[in-house]
Amino acid sequence: MEENKDLIPVCEPLLNGNELKYVTEAVTTGWISSSGPFVRKFEEGFARYCGARYGVGVCNGTTALHLAVVSLGLGSGDEVVIPDFTMASTAFALCYAGAMPVFVDAEPDTWNIDPRKIEEKITPRTKAIMAVSLFGHPCDMDQVQAIADRHGLIVVEDAAESHGAEYRGRKTGSLARVTAFSFFANKNLTTGEGGMVVTDDEDLYRKCLYYRNVCFPPDEPRNYRHDDIGFNYRLSNLHAAIGLAQVEKADDYCRMRIHNHGLYRKHLDGIGGVTLQATRDTVLHVPWMNGMVVDPDAYGRTRDELMEQLARNNIETRLFFLGMHRQPALLKYGCDGSGNYPVSDGLADNGMYLPSASGLREEQIRHICRIIREFQR
Repeated sequence: MEENKDLIPVCEPLLNGNELKYVTEAVTTGWISSSGPFVRKFEEGFARYCGARYGVGVCNGTTALHLAVVSLGLGSGDEVVIPDFTMASTAFALCYAGAMPVFVDAEPDTWNIDPRKIEEKITPRTKAIMAVSLFGHPCDMDQVQAIADRHGLIVVEDAAESHGAEYRGRKTGSLARVTAFSFFANKNLTTGEGGMVVTDDEDLYRKCLYYRNVCFPPDEPRNYRHDDIGFNYRLSNLHAAIGLAQVEKADDYCRMRIHNHGLYRKHLDGIGGVTLQATRDTVLHVPWMNGMVVDPDAYGRTRDELMEQLARNNIETRLFFLGMHRQPALLKYGCDGSGNYPVSDGLADNGMYLPSASGLREEQIRHICRIIREFQR
């Protein structure tokens, strides 16, 4: 088939709503800075979509995490428990604030933080748990919150990869005191570059507004006196215009991701040695990426050999994250990388992303799965 000769990207944005209309309006009216009206509309629309009261738009997902951390008062001397298997931004946001990330291994099926291993990492210096809803699958928030309550800890949700996903009928963004999202180009909802902090806490919301804009008081005239050190993390009206158009079609994009994940499960069925992320019955799993782990003994090929074969057929893939305990930057920062992380190590060494765009066609998925099936030794 002709399309099989074309590159299938690992992920590309789907912009088939009002994006061009809204961006054109922003440009023609001259409102291209963070003061434009689309910023507030996007913040309110996305927060409402999540089932939360407030949204604070920022320039990317990492700054959303950092803004949440600073607004919560986490800083030097504080420890925060995070999953070992996650994007480095989860840890870096804590490092920016001077806090210390403490790592916990992953669950073998969902690949999220393993709640059974959290309490062994809690010390008198622990102040929070940062729970990552990995690849669109919310982690077990009931267990995480119960542990936090027992120890008087704050729960922060990193939902950079889980727009529209649900845990026990509640969307990410409404599962913790504060949640951070990313709107990078490959996310379920995108602004190209962008992020948002979502919360029900009015005081926290106002602190996020304050720190986001170099600590100008949100509701007072600017006298250019700064009482605290803040950040220029503002979101432009251009990016927010794209975001608003994306929120308008959020349910459609989520259905596409769920549908495509189901097609992968269907067409990979019966191939020994390949495993997709589990989906528990407590969640609505809205995959950001269709992650797959390759068992080289059962499949007969290594993960890297399979990635090379797919590349020869113009199919892009990506490696999984490298565990935080193996990150040179975090070890130099002072994080404790000792101990065993067998699940995280196995995922890093054998995991890969398959193409995952919302607009992926079934014939493309069939083609990808056929190559995987035929390459098995």
